[in-house]
Amino acid sequence: MNILISNDDGFQAPGIVALYEALKDLGRVEVVAPEHNNSAKSNALTLHSPLYVSQASNGFRYVNGTPADCVHIALTGLLDYKPDLVVSGINNGANMGDDTIYSGTVGAAMEGYLFGIPAIAFSQVEKGWGHIDAAAAKARELVQQMMAQAQADSAPWLLNVNVPNQPIEHIKPLRVTRLGRRHSAERVITQTSPRGETMYWIGSAGAAKDGSDGTDFHATFEGHLSVTPLHVDLTEHASLPAWSKRLSAAQA
Repeated sequence: MNILISNDDGFQAPGIVALYEALKDLGRVEVVAPEHNNSAKSNALTLHSPLYVSQASNGFRYVNGTPADCVHIALTGLLDYKPDLVVSGINNGANMGDDTIYSGTVGAAMEGYLFGIPAIAFSQVEKGWGHIDAAAAKARELVQQMMAQAQADSAPWLLNVNVPNQPIEHIKPLRVTRLGRRHSAERVITQTSPRGETMYWIGSAGAAKDGSDGTDFHATFEGHLSVTPLHVDLTEHASLPAWSKRLSAAQA
């Protein structure tokens, strides 16, 4: 099996090192990841400045760009083969609910999905890399399960996985979940620069608004590994007839 690994925390992050170590004997496994932390870059591509690929002493390749840049470059010229699976992570902190819109971890996996390759984004619920080896072991289990069921040979799919920061024996069986919702982000933080200018820092993400049974928030709160299937079609299909009627009337 050919596996491409990327992330948004950078090629030196403990999460991607642990993920590589967990998967490296499952086939041909390569890492192409950002040079620096690129959290919250979503699906951004770098179009107005050149990108460079370098190689670290451990064999990991890194790019001076976004997570999506890394996967895009890998799939459109850097690799001389098409991977069977794209895996992103393990992220330093949760990617649940509305986080998935902003997440560079999900963005990297989604780039693989957009190229027709099955993809999985892995995140830990809490920051700090606590029990990262357990999260990597759970990632390996899921990848092996997909391989055993030949899921990597079917139509492409995109999974968002969040793992509780617990010893492996304490992590409860996985639950297939839907995305929850967060409250609005906290207020922007302002500071004054040494030059007297006002600086703005994006506030922290809001707390869970919909963490009810069946959501990723609820599953991980109870100690389960959460697996959420994602799709990319943003069309609000149910409202198409209403919008057609409304706009046709406006033009009459």
